[in-house]
Formats: sequence, structure tokens, C-alpha cells
Amino acid sequence: MRNAAGLEAAEEPRQERFEQRKRLVGLAAGPLLFVVVLLWPLPSLDRPAHALLAVFAWTVAYWMTEALPLAVTALLSSVLAIALGVAPARAVLAAYGDPIIFLFVGSFVLAEAMKESGLDRRFALALLGHDWATRTPSRLLGTLGVITCGVSLWVSNTATTAIMLPIGVGILRALGQRGEAAGGRLSIGLLLMLAWASSVAVGIPVASPPNLIAIGMIRDLTDRRLTFFDWVAVTMPLTLLMLLLCWLILKTLYLGGERLSGDLRAYVAAERARLGPWSRAQQNVLVVFVLACVLWMLPGGIVMVVSPDAPLARFFETHLPESVVALGAAILLFLLPTDPRRGEFTLAWPQAARIDWGTILLFGGGLALGQLMFDTGLAEAIGSAVLHVTGAQSLWALTAVAILMGVLLSETSSNTASASMAVPVVIATARTAGLSPVPPALGAALGASFGFMLPVSTPPNAIIYGSRLVPLREMIRSGIYLDVVGAVLIWVGLRVLCPLFGVM
Repeated sequence: MRNAAGLEAAEEPRQERFEQRKRLVGLAAGPLLFVVVLLWPLPSLDRPAHALLAVFAWTVAYWMTEALPLAVTALLSSVLAIALGVAPARAVLAAYGDPIIFLFVGSFVLAEAMKESGLDRRFALALLGHDWATRTPSRLLGTLGVITCGVSLWVSNTATTAIMLPIGVGILRALGQRGEAAGGRLSIGLLLMLAWASSVAVGIPVASPPNLIAIGMIRDLTDRRLTFFDWVAVTMPLTLLMLLLCWLILKTLYLGGERLSGDLRAYVAAERARLGPWSRAQQNVLVVFVLACVLWMLPGGIVMVVSPDAPLARFFETHLPESVVALGAAILLFLLPTDPRRGEFTLAWPQAARIDWGTILLFGGGLALGQLMFDTGLAEAIGSAVLHVTGAQSLWALTAVAILMGVLLSETSSNTASASMAVPVVIATARTAGLSPVPPALGAALGASFGFMLPVSTPPNAIIYGSRLVPLREMIRSGIYLDVVGAVLIWVGLRVLCPLFGVM
């Protein structure tokens, strides 16, 4: 064990040096690529498309190396596009005010309220408090996966992992596993489950930025609109299947079948006792959360049961779209009191202001770049090149290429940046081939959320690796299995579910 711990300690400085070098290389490579592409003669592209290709090259270099913060790179791409005359400022910056952005803002505020009130932790400990959930290592692994995935559907995967990591470490301590810093197999399995279950939670649109990137770009770049219900119908089964796959892989690699000690149940009981009774804030957040879910799901249900032209369905689409529901739910949190005498409410602005504004800016920049790629014809040119290189002429062959593109990009850059790069390209490729762009766009977005091999692949991976309880070699070894089998599972799921629910 000491040798393993020593190896991990030696790996950390090497990892840090690698990241520093990568950023320095990217910092120089971005402008260099920009100049080379700008000066290189490309007679097949007109001037705006040529200039945008140079901007795209710089942006991709910075996103993949994280030479600058991702949100700053997104803003840089917009500034360069405007400065080079690709499009006027009003057209470029309009993407930052897209309704999808406000769906993000509202859902982030709702997630912050869940975290601030402790509702997410109460939910987690309530499930762990059942005796059947913690009787064997495999049941504990599955329970932690279900809890983490459930929370991550509504709270960002980064915040979910940060919430669940102390619970996971407390469980390991109660089981006497905490000291096996870099070698305990149970420790590795349970903590990898926290990272993986956070990432596979893509079952609702607001669960992950790539989801909304796909929905927004499909809406803006094609004539197809995916409802909240459409997304859930296709991706929730995939989320559950991916979670089951995570459990099977980790159970096979790391767990035995022995019973767990009573110390774990004592630990969970003590943690639940510390929570005390339900607070008014938790009750208010739960009510608002349920109301938002109902209003998000109801229009799609009406369309499926009645028809898209039903008056009630059209009312919701016009007056209560998803973004307005999200904003309304967020505002309601500021109006519901927790202590009227003291003038205290469920959420205060300093708490709400802690949401991830960087992701919102990154999302806006990705939407702007994707729209410009279509407006200038650059996306069509890239799509033709992709068809020529891959030879993917059928819908499901192209979907397989899109999934692979999303997974590979996500291993070297953030899932949001990966989706921003991949989704417009696969939509353009599908349109060039005369195919439906919806399944390939879904494949690229889902693939972008499913990078599991490296600490840099996702924030949950980075958080778990930073705990020093999971060796890098184990993260890579198990992540390869999940990348490969998960990509196949996504393809099979889309092949079955998209035609089944008419999401084509």
C-alpha cells in the first residue's frame, strides 16, 4: 500500500507539469493556427467563412488545452468574429440572450436553492438510511449510484460530486477503508461511482450543458423542436442503462459479496440526526421543484396524448415555455418566506449569485459560434469533409461517428466545449447528406458527457482524483471499459428510442 501511495504522490507533480505545459502550448498554438488559417488560400470558402474557420481553429485550440478559462475563450471567439466582420455585433451577441440561456439560469438557481437548503443531502441520507441499501458492497454501490445520479439530474455534476464526496469518505471511514489511500478496492469502486453517476445523469434537459446545446442548436439550425418530454423519453432510459452499466463494471472490477459492518448504519443514522427536522426552506424548495417539473413535463404529455395543435399545448408553448417556467420557479424562491417576522426568504441574492456564470457564458459563446458556422456556410463545408473522410452515408452510421466524436473530444476538453464543437458539425454533416440531424446531434451531445478515462475528462473525475483515493491507472483502466461499452449502448439506445418516440 505504501508503494502505491508513493506512486500516486509522484504522479501528481507530473500531472500538474503536464497541465501547465499543455496550457502554455495551447496559448501559443491558438494565435498561430489563427494566422496560418487566415493566410492560407481557401478558394472554396468565401471571406466570412474563411475568417470564421480561423476563429474556430483558435477557439478549439484554447478549449482543448484550457489555455484560458473556457468562458473567456467563448467570449474571445465572439469578439474575433465581430472584429473580422463575420457578422455584426447584434447578431453575434444575440445568442447570449437566447431563451435556452434563461432556462439554464433558472435551473441553476433552483439547483443552488436545493444545495443551500440541504435538500439534496437530506435526500441522499434518506435513501442510505434504509437497511437493504447498505447490507452488501454491491447494494451500497448501487444505492450511491442512484442517489448521485438523482441529485445530478437537477444539480450540476460538479456540485453533486462535491456534495457526495464527503458522504462517500464518511462511509469509507465507518467501514475502516479510509486508510487505504490509493489501493483500497472498495474505496476505488465507491468513489468512481460518484464521478460516473454524476456524469451519466443526462435524463432531463437541464441536467447537463451539452443537453441544452443540442436542444438549442437543433431548434436554431433545423426545423425541429425538441420538447422537455421528448428529451426525457429518449434519454432517461439511456441514463438508467448507463447507470446499470457503471454498477456492473465497478462491481466486477472492485467489489466482493461480503456483508458490511453495522458501523455504516450507525454513521448514516448519526448524519441524519444532525440534519434535524425539515426546515421551511427545504419544504419551499421541494414545492417549487415539483411545480417546475410538472410544468416542464405537461406540454409534452399533452402533445403525446392529444395533439400538437391542442389549445392547451399551444398555450403552454406560447405563454409558459421551459425557459419561462425556470425563471418563474427561480423568482418564486425569492418570494416564499422562511421567517416572515425577520423578513427571511427561501433564497437570497448572494446565494443565487453563486451559480456557474462561466458555464452560461460558455454556452452562449457555443451557440453563437454554431449559428455563425451555419450562416457563413462553414458548417456545410466541414460537414462535406466529414462525409468524405468517414464515408458515413446512412443515418445510424453518422450517429455512430457523432458519438465517437463526442466521446473523444470529451476526453481532452470540457463536455460543454466538446458539445459546442461537435454538435454544429454533425448537424451540418447530416443536412449535407440529406439525413435527419436529430439522432446525430443527440449522439454528439451524449457522447460529450461520457468521457470517463482521465481526471481532465470531467469535473467529477477531477474531484474524485483529487481525493487521492483513486489511482490514475485505475481511473484509466475502468474508464476505458465504460467509454467503449457506453458508446455502443448510446448508439443502440438511440437506434431504438428515437424511432419509437418519433424523435427524428
